[in-house]
Amino acid sequence: MPTALVTGATEGIGRAIAFGLGRAGYAVGVCARTPSKLRALLDDLRAAGITAHGVPADVGLESDVATLVADITGALGPVDVLVNNAGVALLKPFEQLTVDEWDTTMATNLRSLFLVTRAVIAGMRQRKHGAIVNIASLAGRNGFAGGTAYTASKHAVLGFARSLMLEVRKDNVRVITICPGSVDTPLISSQGMLKPDVTKILKPEDVADAVLAALALPERALVSELDLRPTNP
Repeated sequence: MPTALVTGATEGIGRAIAFGLGRAGYAVGVCARTPSKLRALLDDLRAAGITAHGVPADVGLESDVATLVADITGALGPVDVLVNNAGVALLKPFEQLTVDEWDTTMATNLRSLFLVTRAVIAGMRQRKHGAIVNIASLAGRNGFAGGTAYTASKHAVLGFARSLMLEVRKDNVRVITICPGSVDTPLISSQGMLKPDVTKILKPEDVADAVLAALALPERALVSELDLRPTNP
């Protein structure tokens, strides 16, 4: 049974991806900063018949990431698919944005991606097999008012992924970046600047389906970047 590790998996897109991967036959490793949310997720995954293991962790901290990856691989085996999904959106006019909010955005959306990828990539290259899936955003291609920190972090994710893809493809490791538009998640509902019509925007399961479709291609085929938009927002 292949192993997938999903960060930011307790709600929204991450939760949908964790269930999607589990139903597709993966053993699923998950993490969260809040132990109670992690326990609830693991209970739900196991109740659905999915092999799952989780560790409380802040994926912006190097020591937590080292413990997380060691624990997941010990319980489930080497990571075949990493889904870098952890993210925050602190949206506000630039002059109201604090240094702490900027640093939190970069630690969650970018530093964590670097740390977790670094912890699993060497094993993938040695085994000549694996996939790194980054959940970016259409904000990685476009700006919007109030999104200076968020869009900067997501533009950086695309730059990181494009360069990493060129480094590791020769070892049969795929780097896949999914760029969703607005998705009906707590991340959208918890901020006040963007007010999309939630009856028309994407659902978390749409993003999970896109991830699974990209992974289902033969290993000789790589979807390096995929834009996913609401059809009629």
